[in-house]
Amino acid sequence: MSDQLRPRASLRTAVVWEVLKDALDRQAEASGRDALDVLDTGGGTGNFAVPAARLGHRVTVVDPSPNALFALERRAAEAGVADRVRGVQGDILGLFDVVERGGFDAVLCHGVLEYVDEPAEGVRKAVDALRPSGALSLLAAGLGGAVLARALAGHFTEARHALTDPAGRWGEGDPVPRRFTAEQLSGLVSGAGLEVGAVHGVRVFADLVPGVLVDTEPGAVDALLRLEAAVAELPAFHSVATQLHVLGEKRA
Repeated sequence: MSDQLRPRASLRTAVVWEVLKDALDRQAEASGRDALDVLDTGGGTGNFAVPAARLGHRVTVVDPSPNALFALERRAAEAGVADRVRGVQGDILGLFDVVERGGFDAVLCHGVLEYVDEPAEGVRKAVDALRPSGALSLLAAGLGGAVLARALAGHFTEARHALTDPAGRWGEGDPVPRRFTAEQLSGLVSGAGLEVGAVHGVRVFADLVPGVLVDTEPGAVDALLRLEAAVAELPAFHSVATQLHVLGEKRA
């Protein structure tokens, strides 16, 4: 887990990055090309785009925020990969107004589906951007993690409300418009014509452990990272993860 190419916000990104990096490596090997074309929808300031560019890939980031794209440009320049990272203002539902259909080996759709009115249409747009045999990395907020967090905070009525709310929201003050179960996300991926390659629970424990324990206990960060990696693929823990990651693969 000491790979210097990995995003350094490790507790929040490590599991997803390792899965994504492996998928990109497999794509590169299968295609016989060292440099892939990667699309990062809602990629913001480049948490995944810049590390992917460090691997040698060409990354296009589509994001609605001009400020995020400005920060992305600065971050890519500081990392020495400005020539491999391109930022474009737009959103996933208007994706083909700004990028080519079927032009990418891999598409990242991280933290996007929670905020679109039609998640299924968003996934279809992402899939339509893929070349044959391309890969989709889908990351979204998990329902179970929110229910558990509200219950542990003593907000039992809100926790129960999230369970029965169609969007998985715990109340009007909930800042997240929509949450998903692993089954729902997998269904969106398969419904768009992809094979579900893997499902991972993300931040199963990281958001529940008091920060003071992680910051002050020697070796705690690495130990927690190893624990997160160990449970990520276990279905029993998907139901309590803060986020869910699904890797989909396009049939050739």
